[in-house]
Amino acid sequence: MVFHATYLDFMERARIEWLRARGFEPRELARRFQLVFIVRELEIAYLKPALLDDLVTVTAEVDNLGRAQLTFGQEVKRGTELLARAAVNVACVAAETLKPMPIPDEIRAALGLEAGSNLRQTRKLQPRSAVNRV
Repeated sequence: MVFHATYLDFMERARIEWLRARGFEPRELARRFQLVFIVRELEIAYLKPALLDDLVTVTAEVDNLGRAQLTFGQEVKRGTELLARAAVNVACVAAETLKPMPIPDEIRAALGLEAGSNLRQTRKLQPRSAVNRV
């Protein structure tokens, strides 16, 4: 069986790919905007185990956006079978001080996000999937 923390690695990779698909590399965010996104809070439900050599798909979509944070809804699936789901809140912080900072307008505009939006209900964003071999 897959170790429980491995699911968190898969989810982080999916969030990074979600950003990349929108034109933002993590290193570029740190260099250009002097910011990083860090996990602030995590709630996860493990529903079924992934097994060695399973092919799993991990999704990431923004459920909610605040001034300095995003909450992602994420799922890990084996085919259509849901293995785990999570709500992951990430904070936008200054790269040097790790103090909260607002998500820059340029990033908001590029991501098509509006503050205070409940994005899951309106389905403004398509899920971003990453396929991983366990």
